[in-house]
Amino acid sequence: MQFIRQLFSFRVSNSVLAGLCYAFAWMMLGAFILSLFLWLSGLQEHDLTMYTYIIHAFSAIAGGIVSGKRSKHKGWVHGGLTGLFYGLIILLIGFLALDGSFTLRDISWIGASFVIGAIGGVFGINLKNNM
Repeated sequence: MQFIRQLFSFRVSNSVLAGLCYAFAWMMLGAFILSLFLWLSGLQEHDLTMYTYIIHAFSAIAGGIVSGKRSKHKGWVHGGLTGLFYGLIILLIGFLALDGSFTLRDISWIGASFVIGAIGGVFGINLKNNM
C-alpha cells in the first residue's frame, strides 16, 4: 500500500509553483462548474462575467494560501508572486486566444491578482505558524 501511495503522490517543492498548481486546479474546477451552470440554465455567456472574476479571485487567494503555507518566511511575497504569475498567465492565454491588445485594465488585473495572492500568502503563513 505504501508503494502505491508513493507512486501516485506528487509534491512540488517550490512554494510559488505549488501555489500556481493549486490556483489553476481551482480555476479549472470553477470553469467546469460555470460551464455546467451555463449549459443547464438559460443564462448567456455575457451574464457570467462577475462569476468568472469571483472564480479568478478565489483561485488567486487559494494559490496564495498554499504558497504562503509552504514558504518558510515572507508569505506575502510568495503569495503575491503566485498571484502575479497567475494573472500574467491568464492574460497571456487570453491574448493568445482572443488576439487582444494590452490595456490599462490589464495592468489593474495584474495588480489585483498580486494583492489578492499576497493576502492569501499572509493567511497561509499564519496557518502554518498556528498549526
